[in-house]
This record gives sequence, structure tokens and C-alpha cells, in this order.
Amino acid sequence: MDTRETTWVPPSVLQRMTEELEALTADPTPSPTRNERVRALRRAIRRAEASEKPDDGLVEPGMLVTVRFGDEEDTTTFLLGSRDLIGVEPTIAVDVYSPTSPLGQALDGAFPGDTVEYTAPSGGVVTVEVVGAEPFRG
Repeated sequence: MDTRETTWVPPSVLQRMTEELEALTADPTPSPTRNERVRALRRAIRRAEASEKPDDGLVEPGMLVTVRFGDEEDTTTFLLGSRDLIGVEPTIAVDVYSPTSPLGQALDGAFPGDTVEYTAPSGGVVTVEVVGAEPFRG
């Protein structure tokens, strides 16, 4: 049984990774940099779970989440997903927060209007309001 954890990716990102892998493996010229990229892409593709997320406001991996920390007026927007995406898909132009991080775990399953708390690595308790969540389109 395969117990590897899957990583959510937009279908468009999986397609770009697959196309890049095909192009790299078609080139017979040996290169340590190319070989490392091929290994990284193969790992990412094996673990990929490609799906479109419903636009239902539920915070889960694959959603572009907007939050407000504490009493701040400004909001922060990020992709809730695997930080591995940054290494294999450099065109992602937003910060990526892991669903296994304290913030990611606190937000998972929340909806806009919900307020959650989590303990930061520093030990302090942080309050976060979910302002919005929409599917990341990549």
C-alpha cells in the first residue's frame, strides 16, 4: 500500500509540470541540474492530486485564502497548499502556507466570517478572521 501524502495542485500546474518533464527527458544531454529537476518533477507528479476546488468558501488545501490577523485593518492573502509547489511551479505568485502548519491547521474547515486561534511557534496565541476563500486557479 502506498502511504505517501498527496499534494493538491491545480490541474493547469500538473499539466505544466508534465509537459516540462517530457521536454527534459527528451533531451539526451547529461546535466546535473537537469537530472535534479527531472527527479523533483517526478516526485511532485507522483504525489499530485489535481482537482478543481468548488467555490463554496470552505478553507481547505487548494484555496486562495484572505485573512485578517488580530485587530489589523490590512488583510493577507495566500494559497493554502504544499510549500513543495514553490519548488516545482515557480510561476505561483502568492505566498504558500502549508495546511500542516499551525495556521493551516487552524484555518482548515473554516468559512468566511469565522474567527480561529492558533499557537504560533513563539508560543503566543494568534487570532485570525477568515475574510474570504476562493479556488486557486494557478
